[in-house]
Amino acid sequence: MGEDFSSTLSMTTHPAPPASGVRKIPVRTAQGTFDVWTRRSGASPNIKLLLLHGGPGCTHEYFEVFDSFLPQAGVELYFYDQLGSHHSSQPDHADLWEVERFVDEVEQVRQALALDGSNFFLLGHSWGGILAIEYALRHQQYLKGLIISNMVWSVPEYNRYAEENFLRQLPAGVLAELQAIEAAEDYDNPRYMELLISHHYEHHVLRRPYAQWPDSVLRAFEHLNPKVYIPMQGPSELGARGKLAQWDRRADLSRIQVPTLTIGAAHDTMDPQQMAAMAKALPLGSHLHCPNGSHMAMVDDQVVYIQGLIDFLRRVDAQTIRQEP
Repeated sequence: MGEDFSSTLSMTTHPAPPASGVRKIPVRTAQGTFDVWTRRSGASPNIKLLLLHGGPGCTHEYFEVFDSFLPQAGVELYFYDQLGSHHSSQPDHADLWEVERFVDEVEQVRQALALDGSNFFLLGHSWGGILAIEYALRHQQYLKGLIISNMVWSVPEYNRYAEENFLRQLPAGVLAELQAIEAAEDYDNPRYMELLISHHYEHHVLRRPYAQWPDSVLRAFEHLNPKVYIPMQGPSELGARGKLAQWDRRADLSRIQVPTLTIGAAHDTMDPQQMAAMAKALPLGSHLHCPNGSHMAMVDDQVVYIQGLIDFLRRVDAQTIRQEP
């Protein structure tokens, strides 16, 4: 897959982000105009990659590892905090936290950054994968390539997988305590995250003892906005119980006609077999499997993830160049 990055990729590489390249973009909504934060890293005329973080309501920060490798590989990166996330405006309007409005926001960001079908790649991770799929279904004419990372095509299927593989495997006492905290909506209770981290997150969100989680990931979790996350996702990563609970695009992926990479991981919160099946359902789909990764495979299976991503970006760019007259 191109040059070998294994000698330079490090499981502990999380550099301090540079201050340059930051731009606030005004986004129009029904509740007024607000600013979203973006940062450019690197420069390329043909490969410009906009990153859609998870959550909803998380931040771009766990993507910071890309800074060390993608610009050097000829990729122009755009980090981006969606509206409601830490570095962007955080309006207190519940009606803003809808999929359709987020899609419109991404399109406004694309226009402001002057990205188009000659150079625009979109990577969505987790919730960002939902957003990327929805964007592609509405605006694929502007896309050169799409990456759906660690997100399946159906939230009901995600919930079924979580029920069968995670919830049922929890010790009865742990599950009862989690359910009691959730019933009381006592999500600020430190015991809640303590149980989730030790029994689920360390095994399926980032496969590493919590004390060894990199600073970039810790900042992303610390800055998560519950006023966005809980209404849309629900209280935790053990399944979706918010507005996204019935989201399903299994019947629609065949409409996405741009080259698309799905990225799954063996220990993910998402079913890796579904990630592979999605690639087969996409007309121009391909799949990358991270055998040692979890939901944040860009961190815990970094070599496979980043080499595979760079290989896809370069392959699509080369195909586009060959097709030009």
